[in-house]
Formats: sequence, C-alpha cells, structure tokens
Amino acid sequence: MKKPELLITAGNLNEVKQYLDAGADAVTIGIEEYGLRLPGSLTSEEMKEAVAYAHARNRKVYAAVNALLHNDKLEGLAKYLEELRALGVDAIEYADPAVLMTARKVTPDMPLHWNAEIIATSINTISYWASKGIKRAVISRELNMEEILQIKEESEVEIETQVHGMSCIFHSKRPLVSSYFQHLGKDAVIEGKGRERGLYLREEKREDIFYPIYEDQSGTHIMSAEDICILENLDEIMDQGLDSLRIEALLKSADYNVIVIKAYREAIDLYSEDPDAFFERLDDWKEQIEAVQDAKRPLSTGFYFKELVF
Repeated sequence: MKKPELLITAGNLNEVKQYLDAGADAVTIGIEEYGLRLPGSLTSEEMKEAVAYAHARNRKVYAAVNALLHNDKLEGLAKYLEELRALGVDAIEYADPAVLMTARKVTPDMPLHWNAEIIATSINTISYWASKGIKRAVISRELNMEEILQIKEESEVEIETQVHGMSCIFHSKRPLVSSYFQHLGKDAVIEGKGRERGLYLREEKREDIFYPIYEDQSGTHIMSAEDICILENLDEIMDQGLDSLRIEALLKSADYNVIVIKAYREAIDLYSEDPDAFFERLDDWKEQIEAVQDAKRPLSTGFYFKELVF
C-alpha cells in the first residue's frame, strides 16, 4: 500500500528539526513577506540549515510563496525564488499566477505546488493548472470526502489535503484588527495584533465558540473554531492513494504538534502494514491528541462528511 507523505508547516528552525524527528516526511517553511499564514519566518541561513537537516534524513522542505502579491512585492520575487533554488528547497507552494510566471523564467526546474485555498474545488480547475506544469494541487478544505476522492481518481498530479488543525474561514487584505483598535482609541502596535496576542471573536448567541483572529503583512485572518482531525477516517484516504496529508501547525505549540505528528506517523505506518491492528490502536491515538487538545477547540472532521452549500 502506498504511504502518503506526512507534511506540516514549521515556524522556526527548532520546529523543523522537532517535526522531522517526530516523523514528518516534509515541512513547509517561508517568510511572512511571501508566505500566507505561516506559523513563523526563517532567515536564509536557517532555511539552509533546515534543508540540510531534512535532506540528511531523506526528508523534504517546501517553501511557501503563496501570498497574493502586489506590484511592490513582485520586484523582489525573482531574486527570492532564485535564492530558494540555491538553498535546495524541494518545491515552491504558490497561489498567485505571478509566482508561476516568474518561476518559469528564473527557476524552470523547480517543482510547483498549487495552493489557492478555496478555489481548488474541481478536477477541471486542477487540470488547468496541471497543463501549466504543476506537480501537486492542494485542494480546498471545504470539499467533502467524496469530492476529494473523485478528484484524486481523475487527477494527473499529486493531491494534498489537510487532515489536522485549524483552517482559515476569512481573509481580508485590510488591517481590520488595527482599524478596530484605532476605533477604540488604542494603539494597535502596543495592544498587539499578531498571532502571539491570542485574539479571538465570539458570536453573540454562542459565547462558547471562539474564532482566532490576527493580522500580519497579508491582512486579517479569521480561523476556524474547531480543529480538523481525520484519524478515524485515515483508512479511506490511504485506500484511495492521496499523496500528501497536511497538519496545520498554526497557533499550536511545538509540543502539541509533535504529539499529533507521532500519532499520524504511527497510524499511517500501521495501516499500511496491518489494517486490523490500525483499528485496534485508533482509540489510543485519539486519546493522546485529546489529552493535549485545547478545551475551547473541539476536534471535528471539518467538511469531510458535509455537503457544502454556498
């Protein structure tokens, strides 16, 4: 049975090493200027060390260049892509076609992973980008299991799906958090507006539901109130041969992410070797994650078993 890649985002060099040691096959890293919703940024030297550490263990490092770019950011894009190639990263994750066009000129040999969030919903869209030379498509978190498996069956490229962690439910290029603080007569810089502040939104009639919100160079991000956890249905995903399973590390501690990685690593390995034993151990892995799960953030299967109505 084919084993899917186990992938996680990392925000610093220590996390890269911890996550690879815990059993991740690949990590996604980058810098805030060009990457969207990364848990942190790495310097060029840190990226170089991360790549060396991963490649010495036969693992991979991907660079997130998936921000939506304005003209001012395009000026340094070619240089950044050339730097990533020189550092030895294994693929570039992008959303904006400007990255594709620039990569064709300056890094034509670099594998490309298309990650355009909510618009990756059909096989025709993915086939279009496949015709442009992508190696992998990261499909929308809003697809259900049936749609995901159908896309995989018909796809010409690798398919990546998120199996654990929070997802973005709203993104605006506007600095909404800063604007709110200014409305209150407070200094957004002093008050704090980033990931480290721990800001959240609550609904008036459902005060037990918390939506994390933060602001960075790319604008304002509102995240889901629940964490996806697809362990119980990992067998369906593996049976259909999906290529990469992503754990979203955003707004989680490294200790938490290590426990999650180890659980999925053991689950993937055991199901590929002995499916019956996998189901016997399933409750153990779930309990390990639930023991460190934030009480305010219930685990769910996201949209995997829902029919999304727009």
